[in-house]
Amino acid sequence: MKDRHRIVVLGAGYTGMMATVRLARRTRRLGTRITLVNPSARFTERLRMHQIAAGQELADHRIPELLAGTGVTFVEGRATAIDLRARGVTVDVGRPEPAVLPYDTLVYALGSGTDTRRVPGAAEHAATLDDPRAAHGLATRFAELAVTGGDVTVCGGGLTGVEAAAEIAESHPGLRVTLVSRNEPGAMMGERARAHLHRSLNRLGVTVRAGVTVTEVLPDAVALAGGERLPSGLTLWTTGVRAPGLAAESGLATDDRGLVVVDAGLRSVSHPEVYAIGDAAAVRQGWGQIHGTCQSGLPTAQHAADAIVRGLRGRRVKPFRFGYVHQPVSLGRRDAVIQFTHADDSPRRWYLRGTWAVRYKEMVSGSPLTLYRLSRRVNVSARLSRGGRATRRPAEPAAVSDAPLATGADR
Repeated sequence: MKDRHRIVVLGAGYTGMMATVRLARRTRRLGTRITLVNPSARFTERLRMHQIAAGQELADHRIPELLAGTGVTFVEGRATAIDLRARGVTVDVGRPEPAVLPYDTLVYALGSGTDTRRVPGAAEHAATLDDPRAAHGLATRFAELAVTGGDVTVCGGGLTGVEAAAEIAESHPGLRVTLVSRNEPGAMMGERARAHLHRSLNRLGVTVRAGVTVTEVLPDAVALAGGERLPSGLTLWTTGVRAPGLAAESGLATDDRGLVVVDAGLRSVSHPEVYAIGDAAAVRQGWGQIHGTCQSGLPTAQHAADAIVRGLRGRRVKPFRFGYVHQPVSLGRRDAVIQFTHADDSPRRWYLRGTWAVRYKEMVSGSPLTLYRLSRRVNVSARLSRGGRATRRPAEPAAVSDAPLATGADR
């Protein structure tokens, strides 16, 4: 059928997969044709990358299996260009001639990666948790280094850095693990939850160096402001966010961090036929801008899918509303802390620690796959909170930048 509405989703991470399976179910009687593009056929659980790096074997989830029965076409390849005028995506599929996928609606869900460009030597000498293959390689290196009692430095005191430092220290007691951060780890949490986090890091033998700035990463050390050098047999970089350049290079309006600027319905402000979701999008609420987490990403995917369906049916697209609920942090396999939050991610009084927090965190980490499987059969909500009064205020528009790429902050 020539008149079938063509939807192309770029990226099969947490948000891209959610948008795809929800679209497949909700458009099954509308005659749409949905294509999902991703460089690998393996679904990457980014919430568990620190576990892979620590040497743990995780389940191997395949994207075609997750899409079974949905009618979605999966294309294994990397999107290299978007022709916004002709509405086509060029995809490198490993053959001499790239594939060109025409679209009527595009869902941009390419996410982000760790920015190693801000500090000299980070790109050359530090590892990241962006790629599962690299994480498997890290597991081998950590094991080898532990035999000789080597030094490991984790740069970045955000949630990713804290989880990685704890996991590595617990899995390899022979390593000397140092967590280096400009800010206090757990600074976004309440006092009691933060105190538990620090007690757990201390119990695991992690040395915390807060309030310091890394000026250079060397092959065998990390240089700090003031001239101090920390010996480091392996440096893990977890701070800073790098947006892919594809959006800006293609002509989509982006902000000063390279994120696609969207309106209240998550459509590109420059090209309304493009929806941007997850941490590839600059999504603003009345209380401020959303930061990239799975907790906020899945609801953007759900909303975009529903908005596309409403548009196909000639109905008005509703504004996106979201509020944070929690900050779940694993501290190895036997401990965790959960800070419950207000809509703007500021801490509430309540928090959870110990065994129940471990179970809670595991439920959170495993929930996306459960949502995908359920969403193939029924409409399941991925949004825990709409934010209440905090999201009823109109959001301030994001500033649009001509810069193709920029940096962000810790997860």
